[in-house]
Amino acid sequence: MRQEPIVAYVSSYPPRACGIATFTRDLSDSVAGSGRNLSTRIAAINDEGASYDYPSQVRWVIDQCDPDSWKRAATEINSSRVALVSVQHEFGIHGRFEKDGTFVDYLKGFLERLEKPVVSTLHTVLPHPRPDLREAIRTLHDRSTAVVTMVNMARLILEQEYGLDPKKLVTIPHGVPSVRWTPPERLKVAMQFENRTVLSTFGLLSSGKGIQYVIRALPDVVRDHPDVLYLIIGQTHPEVRRRDGEKYRNSLIELVKRLHLENNVRFVNQYLSQQQLIRYLQVTDIYLTPYVDRYQITSGTLAYALGCGKPIISTPYLYASEALAEGRGLMAEFQNPRSFGRCIKVLLENPAMREHCERSAFEYGKSMSWANVGGRYADLYRDAAGLSRFEDPTDTMRDLTPAKNALIAASPASVGGVGSLFEHSDNDAKLSLAAGV
Repeated sequence: MRQEPIVAYVSSYPPRACGIATFTRDLSDSVAGSGRNLSTRIAAINDEGASYDYPSQVRWVIDQCDPDSWKRAATEINSSRVALVSVQHEFGIHGRFEKDGTFVDYLKGFLERLEKPVVSTLHTVLPHPRPDLREAIRTLHDRSTAVVTMVNMARLILEQEYGLDPKKLVTIPHGVPSVRWTPPERLKVAMQFENRTVLSTFGLLSSGKGIQYVIRALPDVVRDHPDVLYLIIGQTHPEVRRRDGEKYRNSLIELVKRLHLENNVRFVNQYLSQQQLIRYLQVTDIYLTPYVDRYQITSGTLAYALGCGKPIISTPYLYASEALAEGRGLMAEFQNPRSFGRCIKVLLENPAMREHCERSAFEYGKSMSWANVGGRYADLYRDAAGLSRFEDPTDTMRDLTPAKNALIAASPASVGGVGSLFEHSDNDAKLSLAAGV
């Protein structure tokens, strides 16, 4: 019996609590289930000093901060039946930052020793990169047959600011689970949210989420809409907790108390399964991503909300600007509680507009299903490995072009219709190295 070609994914992987780990699990499952005859092995990247009970797909474990561990993994993959290596790239898991900020790239040693073809997916693309960060991306690009980004804006940055070969660059959006749209009211009773208008934000908690700006917007909102309940869902990011403990979460709890919002804000301090996350999204009336990093190029949480057909309010970071174009959501100004308050009230007080956002988001999200995305990746992997191509007539994916007026923010003067709700925002946002999770 002929054995299936193997794709080895070099990434963090569950049960490590990491957005890229979740992405890699979903991606590898969707590729294996795409009918393209590709099987899965994982080279899991461990954070320093950690140990995990990995599933059977994990055949190699890499110590993130040990350059020799990276080289050993490459040698072992070379001697295996692996046909192609998929590198899920994020600076924070492929090296370390010195105290002076210099990036030490351990992936480079892995790539130099590896003899298999490579396809890389970039989870962070920084505009105006420092030389050391640009060099790390260029090294990965030079060793890759193809480089995947999740938005076209990132592809443009890589062409123009990193000097990468446009023929190697491919845009495949973030995948989402296939979810049947369900009116929130049907599920609220079961989850004890009946008679509440539910706002939510989920993900691993860190200061880059900007949740404090939504909390500060709520006193004005709840004066007119006292039934509003804002759910802040997710544990503190493990790296943040290791460095700062629960400082950020505690500051949010203190802010809620100071503003007397105890009846309108609830923390769900858990790392939830995909099924649990979807249940929370299904009872959500409005989803928010108030992130502070203008240059964030992906957000799994925003992608999930689109897949569930949720009206969305977001700051105009790169991924949101592209994903929420054409009436799929509203944009609020960076770090501006008043702007968030206006956007929330606009959606709460205009049911027809909220319904339009729901329909637009759900239709867009269907094209991002993991079934479609996995098929796109599987075809790319087979091409890069020199294997014959599978044709899938049901593939509905397409590259999505950024809207020219993508960086936008709501203002009172702009209210009057879905197409006129926006104005340009010139706020600057602090550049961060965080992944879009």
